Amino acid sequence: MVDKSEKVVWLARIGFATRGVVYVLLGYLALTTAKYQTVDDGAGDAFAMMAEVPVGWAVLYIAAAGLLGYALYRFSAALFDIERKGTGAKGLAHRAGYFASAVVHTGMAWTAAKFAGGARHAGEDQSARWAESALGYSLGSTALGIVGIALIIAAALQARNAVTADFMKHVSSRAPQATCWIGRAGHAARSVVFAVIGWSLLRSAWFERSSEVLSLGGAINDLRGTGWTFTLVAAGLLLFGVFSIILARYRTIPDPSPDRSFR
Repeated sequence: MVDKSEKVVWLARIGFATRGVVYVLLGYLALTTAKYQTVDDGAGDAFAMMAEVPVGWAVLYIAAAGLLGYALYRFSAALFDIERKGTGAKGLAHRAGYFASAVVHTGMAWTAAKFAGGARHAGEDQSARWAESALGYSLGSTALGIVGIALIIAAALQARNAVTADFMKHVSSRAPQATCWIGRAGHAARSVVFAVIGWSLLRSAWFERSSEVLSLGGAINDLRGTGWTFTLVAAGLLLFGVFSIILARYRTIPDPSPDRSFR
């Protein structure tokens, strides 16, 4: 009989695969969209493409479940330290990055579920709407600032991974030979996007304006006009998708149950 923790591990693997498909589609859209057009909503655009395939609603519900499982896995890594990062400054930085990743993928799961339920479009400015709701509370700007800082920390860690390839410590030796270089390119591109989104959240918190917040698609659009930088980031996002699909099979995933993670 499969216990709850094992179910979360399998959902995390589905989440890696789903994340991979989303980033492949996102990179493809960014590379093929005309220079002066935009990627409307990042992951939302990818989910809209999924909705067009036969029984797309079922695919999207599986995607939503997988992304939620992945988010729970990242929340477990942040709160219960299942990745064994510790409580030192470096460990806490990693855990802050995991928390930011969990928040991002929870939002992606919500968007996928909305499309699965029949939504034609999740909205171009969903991130701004969430930020506007947060700013309506007394500590909303502080919360946005914390998430922004977490995303910038995550961006720094992604950049570090691009240089050191530390992510390979969690990848089986049976993975394809090119996995390391695909992962490096993907992490480098993702670090740029995370930094742009994190900075937008900090601006939103400082000026208390939800319009400052950029979604994943908005961050990509913000890089348009940078020439080869934009092209390299878009190609890197596509490669990060390929890397994530490889991880779905070859990533070593710790038991997410907090009472077992320290055995």
